[in-house]
Amino acid sequence: MDQTEALRLFDEQLRRDAPPETPTTRVDAEGGVVRQVGGGSHEWTGVLWSDLDEATADAAIAAQLRWLNGDPEAAGREFEWKTYSHDRPADLRDRLLAAGFQPEDPETLMVAEVSEVAELTRGAELPDGVRLVKVTDAPGVDLVAAVHEKAFGTNSDRLRMRMLDQVATRADTVSIVLAMAGDEPVCAARMEFYPGTDFAGLWGGGTVEEWRGRGIYRALVAHRARIAAEHGYRYLQVDASEDSRPILQRLGFAALSVTTPYLITAPA
Repeated sequence: MDQTEALRLFDEQLRRDAPPETPTTRVDAEGGVVRQVGGGSHEWTGVLWSDLDEATADAAIAAQLRWLNGDPEAAGREFEWKTYSHDRPADLRDRLLAAGFQPEDPETLMVAEVSEVAELTRGAELPDGVRLVKVTDAPGVDLVAAVHEKAFGTNSDRLRMRMLDQVATRADTVSIVLAMAGDEPVCAARMEFYPGTDFAGLWGGGTVEEWRGRGIYRALVAHRARIAAEHGYRYLQVDASEDSRPILQRLGFAALSVTTPYLITAPA
C-alpha cells in the first residue's frame, strides 16, 4: 500500500470533502475549516478538517467558538475538534488547549487495503461454540450497547441511539455483528460504509474480558473485510486503541497518523 497516497485520500474524502453523515447533518466549510453539525443530540458535531497555519489558526479557533456560543442549535452540545498529528500548524493542539478545549485519549489512524486484510485473515475462525449474528433491529442494538459497556467500561447511550438510527433509516450504510457464545454476547463490532469514497470504517470490536485472546477480534476483522470487498471498497480505516493496534498491524494495517479529540461544551 502506498501510505502517502492512502493518507491523502483519507484527508480528501473523509475529512475535507466529507459528505453529510446523515440526512439531518449539515457540513459547513469556511475559513480553512470543515465543520459537521449533527441534526440530533446523538449526532456528532465538530471539526472534521482544517488547513491552517501559524497566522490563521487562532482566528479559526475563535470563529468556531463564536459559532458554538452563539448558534441556538449548538446550545448544550459537546463539540469536538478532531485533530491529527499531521495537521498544521504543529502547535494546533496547544492552541486548542489555550482556547479551553480538553483532550481525550489519542488513537492511531490505521489504514489497510481490503484485499490484503482479506488475504492475511484467510482461515480466521471463531472459537468453538461462538457464532456471528447480524444486528438489524432494536433488541440486537441493545445487546451491542451492553457488550460495548462491558468491554470498554464506558456509557453507550449515544452509541445506542446512533445505531438505532442507522438500522432504522440507513441500513445500507452500516454492518453490525454480534459474536454469541450460546445466549451470551461476547463481542460486538460494526463497519460503516462511506458511499462515494474508497473507505469503509471499522468501529467497536470490543470483547468482554473473559473471552479475550481467543481470536474473536481477528475473526470479526476478517468478517468485515469480506463484506467491504463485496461492496467494492478499497481501504479499511480504524481509529485504533493501544490494545488493538498490534493486532491490526499483524493483519496488514499501517499507522498513518495519531488522532486526538479535543472537546468543549457549548453553554446551554
